[in-house]
Amino acid sequence: QVQLVESGGGLVQPGGSLRLSCAASGSIFSIDDMGWYRQAPGKQREWVATITRGGGTNYADSVKGRFTISRDNAKNTVYLKMNTLKPEDTAVYYCNANIRRTLVTPVDNSWGQGTQVTVSS
Repeated sequence: QVQLVESGGGLVQPGGSLRLSCAASGSIFSIDDMGWYRQAPGKQREWVATITRGGGTNYADSVKGRFTISRDNAKNTVYLKMNTLKPEDTAVYYCNANIRRTLVTPVDNSWGQGTQVTVSS
């Protein structure tokens, strides 16, 4: 089995920063794309950012220039550094990853359990 475990959420004032981490563990051969999504109260889950195994990145327009996604392939970990946080960034943030358990098995799309980020004064 594969597990994704997020950490680093919390309460921060507007304009502040947080760094989220998500570590994958279990039976892993390789990990393709990794990403972050978020879901605010009463809203649908939305995509935030994606990073390929080679380090290519893409961001939602709402976070471009403020958030930075990165990964450590040796640690099977993806990070999300969030700067200049706004109240509208308040949400549960979820890690997502496309994981291969062996060379020949199909990719599994896996989710973490989520970590709460609250931006408020």
